[in-house]
Amino acid sequence: MDVILLIKAAIMGIVEGLTEFLPVSSTGHLILTGSLLGMTDAKSKVFDIAIQSGAILAVLIVYWARIREALAGITSSAKQQRFVLNIALGFLPAGIVGLTVYKAIKAHLFNAPVVAGAFIVGALIILWAERRAQPVARVQTVDDMTPLDALKVGLVQCLGMIPGTSRSGATIIGGMLLGLSRKAATDFSFFLAIPTLISAGGYSLWKERHALSVADLPMFGVGFVVSFLAAWACVRWLLRYVSSHNFVPFAWYRIAFGIVVLATWLTGTVVWAD
Repeated sequence: MDVILLIKAAIMGIVEGLTEFLPVSSTGHLILTGSLLGMTDAKSKVFDIAIQSGAILAVLIVYWARIREALAGITSSAKQQRFVLNIALGFLPAGIVGLTVYKAIKAHLFNAPVVAGAFIVGALIILWAERRAQPVARVQTVDDMTPLDALKVGLVQCLGMIPGTSRSGATIIGGMLLGLSRKAATDFSFFLAIPTLISAGGYSLWKERHALSVADLPMFGVGFVVSFLAAWACVRWLLRYVSSHNFVPFAWYRIAFGIVVLATWLTGTVVWAD
């Protein structure tokens, strides 16, 4: 067993778990960390997507009471039926875009200028959204959302496929701009992550299944467990954070990270390409 490889897998799991649900783009962080650790081959790219399952398990556990309520009432409760419908409608745009144009996105947009630009532009949008006059939110909780609200947030989620944008950042800030409260936008972002990341991870593992072997199980297992633990802590922290704080600190972090991306690219420290 390669202990060094398992340590690298644990580090990648920490990065994935901490950045997947914060508005800072896990993709950019995984590319940078993976390059610095020497995990840049095809198997490592599958690993990056597969360990998202650990982060999703954390969301399932944190929100299990709400998910169980929806499953129990899906055939009898109009409220739960609308909740499930909203999740499906929110996922639909990303599902369509992922199947049709994501290959082109990876081929043409996974480079340093795009990643850095997305980090910085996203930061400026966060700063603008937080500093504008805040109207009273039209939607206070996820259960107050209409199917049209869910579809709109789902369309915004597609922006997260641009590397450096951040899926969670797009859905949370986009949801707030569309009239959702900070809490409702954050909760719905987490719920949308479940079908989105499960489908992306499952598709990637199936497509690259021939490149994997039983010998890879320890590396994937460590990445999965560490990603779960880091994401569980992060999700619980973020839910407390949004109750009394804004996202301005994340905007300044994004600007700093965007500068790091350009610096590593210009100096040749990291090869920012798919």
